[in-house]
Amino acid sequence: MKLVSFIKEGEVRLGIVQDDLVVDIHAVSGGYLPKGMLSIIDLGDAGLKRMKELGAFSEGDEGVYPLRNVTLKAPIPRPVSIRDFYAFEEHVKTARKRRGLDVVPEWYDFPVFYFTNHLAVKGPLDHIERPAGCEWLDYELEIACVIGKEGRNISRDNAEDFIYGYMIMNDWSARDIQKHEMKVGLGPAKGKDFATSFGPYLVTKDEMDAYRRGDRLDLPMTAKVNGKLLSQGNYQDIHYTFGDMIERASKDVTLYPGEVVGSGTVGTGCILELGPEKHPWLKPGDVVELEIKGLGVLKNTIAERREEEDHVLSTNGEHTSQTSHHV
Repeated sequence: MKLVSFIKEGEVRLGIVQDDLVVDIHAVSGGYLPKGMLSIIDLGDAGLKRMKELGAFSEGDEGVYPLRNVTLKAPIPRPVSIRDFYAFEEHVKTARKRRGLDVVPEWYDFPVFYFTNHLAVKGPLDHIERPAGCEWLDYELEIACVIGKEGRNISRDNAEDFIYGYMIMNDWSARDIQKHEMKVGLGPAKGKDFATSFGPYLVTKDEMDAYRRGDRLDLPMTAKVNGKLLSQGNYQDIHYTFGDMIERASKDVTLYPGEVVGSGTVGTGCILELGPEKHPWLKPGDVVELEIKGLGVLKNTIAERREEEDHVLSTNGEHTSQTSHHV
């Protein structure tokens, strides 16, 4: 199933995409199923089973809307947490070489991650504001999985049981700010925490089984800026699988439903790695499109930073900005 979060009557609602329609799960179930993504994830396999039992719908049915007429948000507008790993060897090698550095031997010992801001999540077609003082704004082409049930000290061999689904992730990066702050030896922080994009869908794990190749998924990944293809990679080339990442993240720590685990950038998946001589750093007006097979296209436009703060709605624990756009 392709699950989405969308706005209806000023409220963020949970929907299933069926062809070119969005089905409001709460409405068509007569209120039996919840309104929000985190709530359905909390129901685990039972929630998935109930959604599948709803069947097919047609345009004109109550609670069913044309996809083109709804405002999509990030599938999980406010995740429980976001851990972003550093798992593609090609990206690590090339990006560090660009900075005159070798890959440290410890990178091969275990997968590493950082926590990013789960309160600065953006969705499809949302504008991404360039931080003040940033001249080196970059995208990062990533895939993320969402934890579907509670677990602690999870082995890599059992980790698949804890994955609810997958979505595209763009880990926006202010490279000049990041470069300056990481000289202190801690971070990244302000170079990253202004925005992370997810979407357009959260695709349930079962739907991705068609792409499985052993412990990996054969998922071509691309990034375009203003229609120009810049990045091409594949999830199956990853050094550390999501099983490895979940094992590391859950070591002596309990993972909970609704936590997000990012893969890190695929090889060639950012301007830092490609070099600004191939494409300049992002500027206001640029349109960035990330595409992953089976997961759709995540599209965002770069905007100049505004002085005033966005007005934010809060409903049922789900949040959304008033600056949303239609898809």
